[in-house]
Amino acid sequence: MTTALVTYADCLDHVTPPGHPEQVARLDHVLHALAGLDLTRVTAPLAAEDDILRIHPAGYLAGLRRNLPAQGFYQIDGDTFLSPGSLSAAFRAAGGIVRAVDMVLNGDAGNAFCAARPPGHHAERETAMGFCLFGNAALAVKHALDFHGLQRVAVVDFDVHHGNGTQDLLWDEARALVITSQQMPLWPGTGRIDETGVHDTILNIPLAPGSGGAEMRAAYADRAFPRLRAFAPELIVVSAGFDAHRDDPLAQLTWETEDFAWITAEICAIAAECCAGRVVSTLEGGYDLKALGDSARAHVEELIKAAR
Repeated sequence: MTTALVTYADCLDHVTPPGHPEQVARLDHVLHALAGLDLTRVTAPLAAEDDILRIHPAGYLAGLRRNLPAQGFYQIDGDTFLSPGSLSAAFRAAGGIVRAVDMVLNGDAGNAFCAARPPGHHAERETAMGFCLFGNAALAVKHALDFHGLQRVAVVDFDVHHGNGTQDLLWDEARALVITSQQMPLWPGTGRIDETGVHDTILNIPLAPGSGGAEMRAAYADRAFPRLRAFAPELIVVSAGFDAHRDDPLAQLTWETEDFAWITAEICAIAAECCAGRVVSTLEGGYDLKALGDSARAHVEELIKAAR
């Protein structure tokens, strides 16, 4: 089996103001870092509107369309912007993760990585925020549950910022386990250990500023991975943020590139035990361009090893 790399040209059309950390160059660096790897490259389709409506109400989508600028930028909040090509890019990101789920569950790929922007794990049900427009990881879960008929899907989110959007969108979903580690305190301020969801299916793992790979590995080995194995997911969705790297400018964790390889290998090993290795990963944060490229390559190299 192979690893699918799902991406799209429209990503370059989602433009942010000069100096914004979530920039076009992020995806350029990721794709350059992955060049030469043994991947099945797939162009992400546009998501169907029904896909978006699995997780966001019609009024939310209508508001994004209404505010889409003909030129320049529309500012949603302090750090989230729309440019003329933003919705096309967001529909590609959503369509890409749906395609990735289909490929992995249909046996067309062993696992998949979606090189997508804008990212998604901060987008709440009716609120775009944190550079994110659509909740891509939550959409992957809902598509696997509702379209493919799975009974248990897990999310592992190791972005340095809490995946408040994924938590919000799956808060009352008994068939989904959400495991998310994040620096705390840090924006957006959510992700406490007492935020457990309606069905006790959310596990938040706060990590202290300045902590590094050793602390992360211990927390995952002691808390996250036993919970993941006990849940026995039929698919694991990964929100792969690389901004916990020590060189990232937006946070204060001190992971090294090899820590991203380690956590990916561990997730893949659990997937091999529980669900025939079925993992779908999507790009979230990571704002130091070199660290992002290096860490994304380490992540995808582990996916490739697991898919063989």
